[in-house]
Amino acid sequence: MELKNTYTVIGLMSGTSLDGLDVALCTFTKNKNKWAYKIIEAKTFAYNKTWKEKLQKAHLLNAQEFWKLHVDFGRFSAQTVNQFLKVKKHKVNLIASHGQTIFHQPQNSFTCQMGDGAALAALTGITTACDFRSTDVALGGQGAPLVPIGDDLLFTDYDACLNIGGIANISFTHKKQRLAFDICPTNLVFNFYANKGGMPYDKGGKLAAKGTVNQALLKKLNALSFYKNFKAKSLGREWIDEKVISLLENESISLSDKLATAVEHSAFQTAKVLNYFNIKNVLITGGGAYNTYFIERIKHYTTTCQLILPDDKTIQFKEALIFAFLGVLRLRNETNCLKQVTGASKNNCGGALYKG
Repeated sequence: MELKNTYTVIGLMSGTSLDGLDVALCTFTKNKNKWAYKIIEAKTFAYNKTWKEKLQKAHLLNAQEFWKLHVDFGRFSAQTVNQFLKVKKHKVNLIASHGQTIFHQPQNSFTCQMGDGAALAALTGITTACDFRSTDVALGGQGAPLVPIGDDLLFTDYDACLNIGGIANISFTHKKQRLAFDICPTNLVFNFYANKGGMPYDKGGKLAAKGTVNQALLKKLNALSFYKNFKAKSLGREWIDEKVISLLENESISLSDKLATAVEHSAFQTAKVLNYFNIKNVLITGGGAYNTYFIERIKHYTTTCQLILPDDKTIQFKEALIFAFLGVLRLRNETNCLKQVTGASKNNCGGALYKG
């Protein structure tokens, strides 16, 4: 296949916090071995109550029901792309879809991101790349995080990139090697308690700020074995439900106190990483960047690190942008997953391709 220098790609991202489907129309240009990018237009299509409930309960379905939802979500994603492109008239080379993570158990050699790529390609007429994690898991890796190669090639002006979605993850270069890992749960837990209070999320962290941190509970959370090292590692919903939410739920304290304690825990763990690796500046993206109280608590625990909040497009759609870029690398048959950050036996080029 003849390699191009410029690609127009739609990146699709649906995170663990289930805010909606992020659609980012991006261009990538390679010039003298350097990549440049631009987010032309991007939008989040919020899930209605029905879709949110379906995705939240997908892990409880039997095999037939699960596979039907997998196809249905692929069709829904295709309809969303078609709706988006009715307004934005662009010739698109590729759709790169993250899908919705339902199961992620690399220790048991499997991971599952819902959203049928065949349906996406068939209903949009655009070649689609999806299922970016499975190859890495098959090679003994965590299948996550996947964004570090995008951070390394696209965001060279920062010491580190921190994404705060349902789970906080970080990517940075240390001793000439790219490192990356999931740090701790964030919006997945914060939104769980905001939902209990009748809110979709805790805007600005105001409810958490009203609470009092339970020090005994905080100590238990910080003592979880996941936090004992900084090797390649990733988190899934199952672990968070079992280890974090169960601890919070076992305490007879107010909703705001639980939220305050969860925020303090995540801020402490995030700052611990920034301090340990002596990171001087970090680009912060993802929905958690708007949680003012959470950002303040990270600052409280950091020493010399500058926390940088970019423009809204980058904050909201960086992950969709990077999955679009992973799709470009897949199309070019180039490495898009690094063994040193996932623990796989070798670098690999992940993603299934469906012809549009």
